[in-house]
Amino acid sequence: MRLKSLRLRFDRLAHLGFYILAALPIVLLLAMLAALVYRSYPILESNSIWNLLTGQIWLPSKGHFGFLPFIMGTAWVTVVAMILSVPPCLLTAIYLSEYARPSVRTFMKPLLDLLAAIPSAVYGGWGLIAIVPVVQGLAPKLNQLFGEIPLLTTDNPTGYSILAGGVVLAVMVTPFIIAVSLEVLHTVPDGYRQASLAVGATHWETVKYAVLPKARSGLMAGIVLGASRAIGETMAVLMVVGNVVKLPTSIFDPAYPLPALIANNYGEMLSIPLYDSALMTAALILLLAVMIINVLAMLILRHITRTVAI
Repeated sequence: MRLKSLRLRFDRLAHLGFYILAALPIVLLLAMLAALVYRSYPILESNSIWNLLTGQIWLPSKGHFGFLPFIMGTAWVTVVAMILSVPPCLLTAIYLSEYARPSVRTFMKPLLDLLAAIPSAVYGGWGLIAIVPVVQGLAPKLNQLFGEIPLLTTDNPTGYSILAGGVVLAVMVTPFIIAVSLEVLHTVPDGYRQASLAVGATHWETVKYAVLPKARSGLMAGIVLGASRAIGETMAVLMVVGNVVKLPTSIFDPAYPLPALIANNYGEMLSIPLYDSALMTAALILLLAVMIINVLAMLILRHITRTVAI
């Protein structure tokens, strides 16, 4: 009886320990939110949240804290990066999972891990010497080919632009999206493939109609993971994106994403009233943006799962 009592007590303690560990991420997230809200309170008290989010002027020395250029810069760079990265990443994952020989997959997996482990400063340096000059020469050529298209027209001749930042970010998130997508495709039971091939479907029809519908939610999760990484990336982006406070209207315009704002300015000029609070507000906006994206993705995945089940 005593041994049984000890086992039950140990089981309850283990249950409590696992419960605490499971709740720890939620506690950490709430703690970060609380700390950022507390540090952001001074500027939120003296300025309306609407004016902060829609203001276009950033002059801390004069008390102007408009976050709209930074929010739009973050959105532009992230969208360009995902447009450039998602199609090739998904196609690569499909090839490695469904078509490639085992030796090719064995070679590619360590390579993807190596790409994911490269420091962001290295990607930024690569962007400086390889991507920025290409973008600098690409803008006038596209204007000659397609005329005055607003999305491709700019007065920025330097090459430090949204497109340069988007290309660097696309390369950085590629190994994450491919790795997650590959694992998701591997979780689809082989029975689906065999049943599809048995009724006369081609290899591509099997992938399209049997494999991808079952892996859809996991592939979306991989894309969301890549987008979250792209939104929060700092060093590589600030090295190639230009860091000019303005509302971008073209992919060749410079931008100033929120992570670059925080990295460039925190620790400097903090003697200016509300400057520290403004940077913490930028961090709060960034955290909320990532949370909103993940919640929307979760809702979309739930809707897709229900639709497929029906």
